Amino acid sequence: MNLNFKEIATASMVLFAVIDIIGSIPIIIDLRQKTGHIQSEKASIVSLIIMILFLFVGESILSLIGIDVSSFAIAGSFIIFFLALEMILGIKLYKEDENSVKTASIVPIAFPLIAGAGTMTSLLSLRAEYAVENIVIAIIVNIILVYAVLKSSVFIERILGKGGIAVLRKVFGVILLAIAVKLFRTNTGF
Repeated sequence: MNLNFKEIATASMVLFAVIDIIGSIPIIIDLRQKTGHIQSEKASIVSLIIMILFLFVGESILSLIGIDVSSFAIAGSFIIFFLALEMILGIKLYKEDENSVKTASIVPIAFPLIAGAGTMTSLLSLRAEYAVENIVIAIIVNIILVYAVLKSSVFIERILGKGGIAVLRKVFGVILLAIAVKLFRTNTGF
């Protein structure tokens, strides 16, 4: 096993920033009000399964269609870049499907809110740079955090307030932007 605390910490931070579960608290609260209840356990387990499966078979799927991991990482850097811009500038580039509110535990919470396109891209991008076991640990750490936030979202919103959540989104947006630039530079040779 090639356990590396620095890789685990970095991968955890990348996934935490991409998943943006703290920034999603207003969405989660809104969904809870519309549906009455969110199954935190179900959403967390489904997200974990999706992320680990994609980590292991995502590269095979890419090679099946003739795309190398480096090219996917570059494409991923663009997605992460745009996610970071959304967080920093407070704009919305991606529009959610309004019909998906009725099944809030799996769609849109597990997919695409937690294990969405940005997360999938980040996983393959991380795989290009880090050992798989470190990424798996980072995924598990993030799912534990996601579960804790889903379970206590109302309490967290009360403590942080709208201003605190906005500041966290901006900070993680800047971190994500730096990660996008690093991924692009690493995989292009600039």
